Amino acid sequence: MNENWLSRYFQFSELKTTLGRETLAGLTTFISMAYILFVNPSVLGASGMDKGAVFTATAISSALGCLIMGIIAKYPIAIAPGLGVNAFFAYSVCIGMKIPWETALAGVFIASVVFFLITIFKLREIIIDAIPQSLKLAMAAGIGLFIAFIGLHEGGLIVADKATTVAFGPLNVGTTWLTIFGLIVTIILMVRKVPGAIFIGMVLTSIVGIIFKLIPLPSSIVSTAPSLAPTFGKAITHVPDINTLQLGVVVLTFLLVTFFDTAGTLIGLAEQAGFMKNNKMPRVGQALLADSTSMLAGSVLGTSPTSAYIESSTGIAVGGRSGFTAVVTGILFLFGMLFSPLLSVVTSQVTAPALIIVGVLMASALKQIPWDKFEIAVPAFLTVLGMPLTYSISDGIALGFILYPITMITAGRWKEVHPIVYVLFFVFIVFFALI
Repeated sequence: MNENWLSRYFQFSELKTTLGRETLAGLTTFISMAYILFVNPSVLGASGMDKGAVFTATAISSALGCLIMGIIAKYPIAIAPGLGVNAFFAYSVCIGMKIPWETALAGVFIASVVFFLITIFKLREIIIDAIPQSLKLAMAAGIGLFIAFIGLHEGGLIVADKATTVAFGPLNVGTTWLTIFGLIVTIILMVRKVPGAIFIGMVLTSIVGIIFKLIPLPSSIVSTAPSLAPTFGKAITHVPDINTLQLGVVVLTFLLVTFFDTAGTLIGLAEQAGFMKNNKMPRVGQALLADSTSMLAGSVLGTSPTSAYIESSTGIAVGGRSGFTAVVTGILFLFGMLFSPLLSVVTSQVTAPALIIVGVLMASALKQIPWDKFEIAVPAFLTVLGMPLTYSISDGIALGFILYPITMITAGRWKEVHPIVYVLFFVFIVFFALI
């Protein structure tokens, strides 16, 4: 009876799928993206946040997003805190701008409320159309380079150097070799298209680190979920701290990065699964609602913005076509909360290869930028390059939005620039002036 009800609700027959296939697809997707349970606490921990609380917040917000996506939007697409925007949160906002993590979390909360409202009032098309495609692609690729740079630095492969600014790290350090091992293993697994390659690479790297005593053994494997108390509700109580233009731009950046990352990923996955109809994605409003609700809940629980995950493609590749795939992934995230003791073995050398590999995947957006048009190439290039070189995602985005109107006006194409982009031009000018 239950299976028949599930079959009818998730339309297994119409989608030519089965309960077993959907369950396998959900498991495959979870294995492919389970690394975020350990990478997110590591990244956000750099800002001073409690890693245990972030671990639990990551699991719950991911589960919530997946369940809403599966039950309401009925897509086999998983949601979890996004890599890239979590690096912006920790390294650009908290460390670079010296903003307390509680205030940064309040910024995520405000951005998520705005995201939720524009989803409810169906303003997403206006916003998507306003930002030029080249800058959307440049933002994605630039974030990829930024988090790859963080991975190289955290893993000891890139170090500071007074003479050359940066240099290759010393190879007489055991932990650096652990990073190299993890990177090579993960690359091999990715090339071989092994499902869950990043997660498996992290597991193997942790095991090798324990064998060679570069990583201490965990005190246990299974435990109750860490308390949310250190982070829960901080976003709401610190909303009054968002009272400067600089913090306003931070909120805008959270909104833009999350919005376009999610929109791009949703469209790409819908294309892969064959859901697109007349160049439009059915139920896209419900899909964005799942992400915005998850982002809102995540900010209150204590984590950076959530996003649709490209790793969902692994579940789709094994036959996942209905929302039940996402439901299975969400349930597995809840079970994942029992394994928090493993956080102690997931060191920066273990997460570094994952950051580098995800950076490679995000950099693929570069191929779609029309480099032969100089007026488009310049702002796109400086957006991409600006993020890792300024160690700030928002600075890279600002460079692009300032230069784009200038180059387009010079090229006589000023009519192609949306009025919102002209407004952002002045906003980012003031932003730089204040900094």
